[in-house]
Amino acid sequence: MFALSDADLHLRILGCADGPASFNAESTRRGTEVISTDPLYRFDAGTIRDRIAATYDQMLEQTRQNRQQFVWDAIPSVEELGRIRMQAMQEFLDDYDLGKRQGRYVDAELPSLAFPDNSFDLALCSHFLFLYAEHLSEAFHRSAILESCRVAREVRIFPLLALDGRTSRYVARMLHDLSDAWEVSLETVPYEFQRGGNQMMRIRPLERNYS
Repeated sequence: MFALSDADLHLRILGCADGPASFNAESTRRGTEVISTDPLYRFDAGTIRDRIAATYDQMLEQTRQNRQQFVWDAIPSVEELGRIRMQAMQEFLDDYDLGKRQGRYVDAELPSLAFPDNSFDLALCSHFLFLYAEHLSEAFHRSAILESCRVAREVRIFPLLALDGRTSRYVARMLHDLSDAWEVSLETVPYEFQRGGNQMMRIRPLERNYS
């Protein structure tokens, strides 16, 4: 979903709002340096496991009710989606305690991250910014993106859709607001599960900002 190249996987990567995902575990096994942040990480593995179990059936039912909003090619059914997601969450849980001790899972959340400037080469934010346009304000989006740009040399956000399946109203506003200081582009990626959700926003400093 972020069009990561082999070269990208040799960078220092920050995951924002990662939740119970397997990206950190998988990347660490490959030798990639990744730190994931989420307020979920203030809890222990048992508590997170219980929260996953409590919301799993609801997640599947919501997907069934809105199945027309998704592309069922690589994933052929709601049941298969559930199996894949549970497998990924189990991989996260298996890695969680070790990752916490190693400092790979950090209790932190946008728009305030306790990392020095340019701590990372690449910051990734999946299914958080833009998606929850009805719950997170325009000011929150602006602050969160600027904070991500502070701690990382490049930021990628996916997808650009809100929960209703339409392009988030904040996408155009962020393009306008950031364009004076940042190179902002919308790029198609080789991944689409939420129908129409195959674009990411890439934010990099303008060349003059490198000096």
